[in-house]
Amino acid sequence: MVKADVQGSAEAIVQAMEKIGNEEVRVRVLHSGVGAITESDIGLAEASGAPVLGFNVRANAPARNSANQKGVEIRYYSVIYDLVDDVKAAASGLLGAEIREKFIGYATIKEVFKVSGVGRVAGCLVTEGVARRSAGVRLLRDDVVIHEGTLKTLKRFKDEVAEVISGQECGMAFEAYEDVREGDVIEIFEREEITRTLA
Repeated sequence: MVKADVQGSAEAIVQAMEKIGNEEVRVRVLHSGVGAITESDIGLAEASGAPVLGFNVRANAPARNSANQKGVEIRYYSVIYDLVDDVKAAASGLLGAEIREKFIGYATIKEVFKVSGVGRVAGCLVTEGVARRSAGVRLLRDDVVIHEGTLKTLKRFKDEVAEVISGQECGMAFEAYEDVREGDVIEIFEREEITRTLA
């Protein structure tokens, strides 16, 4: 199951997938589409025992809950080669070390204001987990990734802070990026290296 941000990416991924394999092992794309991963995608994946691969898109909240209940694996990618390499590795049973992303928090932008010397600052509510100054961040608009980077500032009231927990409000500004809008979601993540083993 492949979902991507634009049709061109979805087609490129499907074409690359069709080239993987030999007489014994084949990769079959059950469905490909554009936009957020939805509950119906999870249902289709569960019925066929397939993982869902998201390229620059995210599962919406009902789909995330459904995937957790049904044990459907969702994997997110922002580089086509990484996605294809992972599928090749799984198909050939060769599992190297994996850099896994751990989502540590989500924040919703409630308002945007200009601060002299800083630029556009997003006034946010941390809705899940924790926002951490040192972590990586992505900006999601309608469950599609439009920017990935780091934070220039994380403020609680007037103070620069290391982290802000769920339920609290804060101010965030991205490093070298200003196209933030009310209603956008900020995804906060950390990367860790995991040596994979066959279960």
